[in-house]
Amino acid sequence: MTEPPTAPEKPAGLTIGPLEPADRKTWEELFAGYNEFYGRTMPAEFFDHSWAEFTTGTRMHALAARIDGELVGIVHFLTHASTTAADSCYLQDLFTAPAARGRGVGRALIDTVTDWARTQNCGRVYWSTHESNATARRLYDQVAENRGFIIYSIPL
Repeated sequence: MTEPPTAPEKPAGLTIGPLEPADRKTWEELFAGYNEFYGRTMPAEFFDHSWAEFTTGTRMHALAARIDGELVGIVHFLTHASTTAADSCYLQDLFTAPAARGRGVGRALIDTVTDWARTQNCGRVYWSTHESNATARRLYDQVAENRGFIIYSIPL
């Protein structure tokens, strides 16, 4: 019988916490990198809107991953009602700086969002990724269940 994979050790000096006002520039660079991965270039007002939402922390939330104080990863998430279960936590954006990848940052961000969702009495944490995102899917397959749903979208 094969042993399940073990979680990698968290990198030394890794902390997860809220974004700070001084993080704005680096956060925007990371968020731009996330959007570039998906072929999007976002206008400045989208960054301004998201930052304002994260600052109030009422509708949308964000966390920062730091290694030795340097911002190397971000996660954005929100909760929404469900007709069939407790509220759900949707992990909308997750991005790790290229130099920090493979070091447990993404896993630590997911774990922290999951812990937060439990404190909010959510019934699940879920997210989506593109089927071609093999690097991220290797992690996601270790920490979550792929239930096989296909997402349809109508751009407005």
